[in-house]
Amino acid sequence: MKKKETKVINKGIDTTELMTAMDELEKNNGIKKEFLMESIESALVIAYKKNFECNDENVKVVIDKEDGQMHVYQVKDVVEEVTDNKKEISLEDAHKINSNYNLGDKVNFELMPKEFGRIAAQTARQVITQKLREASRDFIFAEFEDKKGEIITGLVQKADGGAVIMDLGRIEGVMPKKEQIPTEQYHVNDKIRACIISVGKGVKGSTQIILSRASTEFVRKLFEIEIPEIYEGVIEIKSISRDAGSRSKVAVYSPNPNIDPVGSCVGQKGIRIQNIINELNGEKIDVIEWNEDPSIYISAALLPAKVLAVDIKEDEKFAQVIVPDDQLSLAIGKGGQNAKLAAKLTGWKIDIKSESQFRKILEEKAAEEESNEENAEEENSEE
Repeated sequence: MKKKETKVINKGIDTTELMTAMDELEKNNGIKKEFLMESIESALVIAYKKNFECNDENVKVVIDKEDGQMHVYQVKDVVEEVTDNKKEISLEDAHKINSNYNLGDKVNFELMPKEFGRIAAQTARQVITQKLREASRDFIFAEFEDKKGEIITGLVQKADGGAVIMDLGRIEGVMPKKEQIPTEQYHVNDKIRACIISVGKGVKGSTQIILSRASTEFVRKLFEIEIPEIYEGVIEIKSISRDAGSRSKVAVYSPNPNIDPVGSCVGQKGIRIQNIINELNGEKIDVIEWNEDPSIYISAALLPAKVLAVDIKEDEKFAQVIVPDDQLSLAIGKGGQNAKLAAKLTGWKIDIKSESQFRKILEEKAAEEESNEENAEEENSEE
């Protein structure tokens, strides 16, 4: 059986202006009126107990939705025998108020201390300001969460050799050192583009946006911007590997045999790819055609080097690549860069040998096999 709760009511504090303000907030900021009222009522209970030193009492604050009146109540439980006058009322005394009271019911006694109207108004303003701030943070978070992975333009506010701070309009973004292109220098008031790679919540719920110009995702989005066929899905980017500031490799594919995916990305006279190179501060870009045949794909991935042969070990995802002698250094690249990027692009382990190196290996192997055969024959003859 539901416990009965009866109010001993007097005229409360008029909150007509507060109700109007909450209506406006709901309409303009999307903050639910019921949520605001509950937050304000909870805050008012704390304010009341603090200002009138009654922490040991059961107090509640109710804002009437109908007439806009605010009421402060002391709540007492109906009991057989009272042990705490501030929280309990005897059944006998409760019957003096209303004969319908039963044990376990609650009686709400109106409290209307002087000066509480001023305290209530101040508390309500503080709660509304806080909720507005929270709503604004939540809105910004949701907005940028939807933009995760996208390119955004910002104004550099701080660039002292460490993390770059960018003004994105209503919020700041951070580009850590590792997300910057090593060959670039940034200056205050520079207008630059970067990719949103992370959106999170920081101290006190503030939105933290991490930006990058060094990620593969930045390259991917630049291709989508500059090459309509990629944006429209006619051409697909299968994989990207990158050494930011130096070289990127991009594998593209189109299921339509009438479309040249590499040619479409490079553009007439190279204008499309040049726009991307310019944005990346001169970073070299190898655009290759993806192929389901790993031999063909790996050969293309080692561009600009020419490949003579590729020996595949499917179970180990290992490829032995043979190149002309004069192409070995080009295939490996400075510091092994070209080979590393090709391996990362394809997902295969790649070992590169020159033609003469491979021939020498074959000769040594043949000589070893011949020697083994001779030894075996000698052992047999001795027997």
